[in-house]
Parts: sequence; C-alpha cells; structure tokens
Amino acid sequence: MAAFSVFRQSSCRFRCFFANSAISLKNVGNNSTIIKDFVREMGTHKRTLVITPSRFQWKKFKDSFHFYTMLGVIPLGSIIFLTNIFVGPAELAEIPEGYEPKHWEYYDHPIKRFFSRYIYKTEQEHYEKYLHWICAVDEMKQMKLIEARVRDLMAERQDYKGWYYQPVTGKYHRIVREDEERIMKDYLGQN
Repeated sequence: MAAFSVFRQSSCRFRCFFANSAISLKNVGNNSTIIKDFVREMGTHKRTLVITPSRFQWKKFKDSFHFYTMLGVIPLGSIIFLTNIFVGPAELAEIPEGYEPKHWEYYDHPIKRFFSRYIYKTEQEHYEKYLHWICAVDEMKQMKLIEARVRDLMAERQDYKGWYYQPVTGKYHRIVREDEERIMKDYLGQN
C-alpha cells in the first residue's frame, strides 16, 4: 500500500525524474514562463539518492577469505596444539643392539615424523630415483653415439643399405607375372 500512496502523492504535483535540469520559474515582463528544476524527490521530502560504487565484491571476497582461512586454520591449529600438548617432542634414548631405526624415527617432532613416514619419500628412494635417471641418460647417450658411428660408416663405405631400409618382397610381383603369362598362353593358344 505504501507504493500506491507514493504514486498518489506524486501525481498531485508536477514532478519529473530527470536530475540536474536547469529550469526555474521566471517572470519576464508580461510573459511569464514556468520552468521548474527537475529533481527526484522521494515522496514529500527532499531526500536524494546518493549513488555510490557497490561494495558487494569486496564484502564477498572478505567473507570467502575469512571462511576458507578459518576452514584451514581452526582444524590445523587445533591438531598442532593438541599434538604439542599431549604427544610432545621425542626424547633421545639408547638404541638397542641389532636394531636399525626407521627413517622417520630420526625426527624429533611428531608432525615431522608423520610427514616423513606417510607423505615424503625417503632419502634412499630419492637416491635410487637419481641413479635410475643417470642410467637412463647414459643409455640414451650410448645409443646416440652408436647411431652416429653407424651413419658415419655407412656414409664412408657406401656398401650397405641403410639401417632404416625395409626390404620389399618380390613374392607378389612373381605371382602377378605368372598369372599374366598363363593368361597370355591361354589367350594365344586359343587363337
């Protein structure tokens, strides 16, 4: 109902929705011209709507940042806090005879031990991967040297087909030739 009352009030007086029109009431001699400033008046008061840039994106970014930060900070912070309170750092002790410690037992903090045991690779694995890489690179180097040597010898002697040459069999050519000869004999023999 409030919307209808606004329409009723605005229809009583001459109002226009265009802002900043320089029109005023002037009396010039006998000619009186009615010119009015067009200003959007909301209802009966002279309140104007100030247009400001939207802060929606900033507020959305801020809310998302706080949400995802707290989504990670609260659980991780509580895990770290409880681990430090209830488990604590490891203490040095004598190693029994014949026992070889696992690779994760060398770290003092329980979180470091967890990551070393379940997530990170061991030093031995890193070393073996590096050795495999060295072996693969060495094999590729040896193959390239052998290929270069073969090409040089083939170019020097020119007495062998290329190592990439695939011989063509003459089997099908002989079959076709035999068929042609038989057909020609039959044809010529009948004439």
